[in-house]
Amino acid sequence: MNDLLIRFAAVRHRTAVLAKPLSAEDCSAQSMPDASPAKWHLAHTTWFFETFVLEPNEPGFQPFHPAFRVLFNSYYNGVGAKHPRPQRGLLTRPALSEVLAYRSKVEQRMHALLAQQDGNATLRALVELGMQHEQQHQELLLTDVLHLLSCNPTAPAYRDAAPLQGTAPGQPMTWLEFPGGLADVGHLGTGFCFDNELPRHASFLAPYALGERLVNQSEFAAFIADGGYLRPELWLAEGWDWLAAQQLAHPLYWRQAEQGGWNRFGLHGEQPITPQAPVAHLSYFEADAYARWADARLPTEAEWEAAAASAMSLSPAMLAQAGAPRERIEPEAAGGKGLRELFGEVWQWTQSSYAPYPGFRAAKGAVGEYNGKFMVNQYVLRGSSCATPPGHARLSYRNFFPTTARWQFSGLRLAQSL
Repeated sequence: MNDLLIRFAAVRHRTAVLAKPLSAEDCSAQSMPDASPAKWHLAHTTWFFETFVLEPNEPGFQPFHPAFRVLFNSYYNGVGAKHPRPQRGLLTRPALSEVLAYRSKVEQRMHALLAQQDGNATLRALVELGMQHEQQHQELLLTDVLHLLSCNPTAPAYRDAAPLQGTAPGQPMTWLEFPGGLADVGHLGTGFCFDNELPRHASFLAPYALGERLVNQSEFAAFIADGGYLRPELWLAEGWDWLAAQQLAHPLYWRQAEQGGWNRFGLHGEQPITPQAPVAHLSYFEADAYARWADARLPTEAEWEAAAASAMSLSPAMLAQAGAPRERIEPEAAGGKGLRELFGEVWQWTQSSYAPYPGFRAAKGAVGEYNGKFMVNQYVLRGSSCATPPGHARLSYRNFFPTTARWQFSGLRLAQSL
C-alpha cells in the first residue's frame, strides 16, 4: 500500500472517530446558519473526493447518488447548484446510516484508484488537498458540535473528562521585543500548503513587542469587571453596533455561576473557568476591544509569523509538539519562558485583513474557489487551536473568519509598537 493510501485511510478514520460519540440526532441538527450538522460534514468531505477525484479519474464513474452532488456541495459554484447553507439541518434524509454507507463506498473506490495510479502526480496533489480539506472539517465538526450542545439546557458533554486543574491566575504578562526590519512571510519548503500561503515575499516590520503568552481567562474576566462591554471608547464603531444589537456582555459560552464568578461551557460540559488558560471564542471585535483596554493592539500577521519563526529557530521542538497527536480538546496554559502558546491552544486574531499575497494566483477550475473567493471582509487568525488536527499547524497557515465569528477556538495575543 502506498504512503498516500495510508495517510488517506488515517484521515478518514479520524473523522469517523470524532463523530463516534454523537447520536444520530446529534449528527442531524444545525444550531445556527454558520454551523453545519455533523452528518453534513461527514457527507461533504466524501463529496469532495467523489466530485474532484473520482469523477474525472475513475473509469466508468457513476455517482453514489445523483442528488448528493447538490445536497453536499458547499460553495463551489463551478460545480453547480447548492443546497442553502442555513437549511442543512433540514436534511433528515439521507439518514446517517446512508451517509456512512456513502463514506464507505467512496473510500473503497478511492483505495482502488490510488492503488492503480500511485504515480499520477496531479492526482496525488488533488488527494492531498482533499485530505487537508477534510482535516479542516474535523475541526469544524468539533466547533459546530460544541455550539449545538451549548444550546441544550442540560449542558451535555461531547466527551466526559475530569475538571480542568489549576485555579491560580498565573504570572503577569511579559513582553518580548523584536527589532523589525525585512521579514520573509509565506510558506517555505516542499511540504503541503494552501495556495493562500503563497507566494513567499518580503514584508517590512517596524520594531514591535508581543505578549510572551496568550491573554488568559482571568485577565478577560478583569476586562468584563471593569465594564469592558459597556465602554464605547474601546470598541470599533461597527463592533459597538454589533455588541448593542446582540446584547452581549461576555465571551461566547461564558455563564454566570450561581455563587459568583464565571463558568464556561466546553466540549467537556460546563465547568468553572480556568483562570490561567487562554480565553477562547472571541470575535475580532472583542479581541480588539480587549487590546485597547490593555493599552495594546493586535499583531499583524507578518509580525506574528516573523516572531514565531524566530521562536521556532531557537526551539524547533515547539513546532514538532504542535503537530503531535493529542487527546486534549480544551485550551490549557503552557508554562515556560519565551514566546509560547503559539500552537495548539487557540487561534489568534491579527489586525490583518484577509487579502491575497503579492503575486497570488488562484488555482484554475472549481478548486480555485477554495480560498480566492473569500478574500474580502475577513480577518486573519494565526497559529492553531486545541481542536486543530495533528500535523495541521505551521508557521504560514492563514485561517480567516468574519469579525463577528465567535464559535471557533479564537483568542488573542497582545502586541505593542516600539
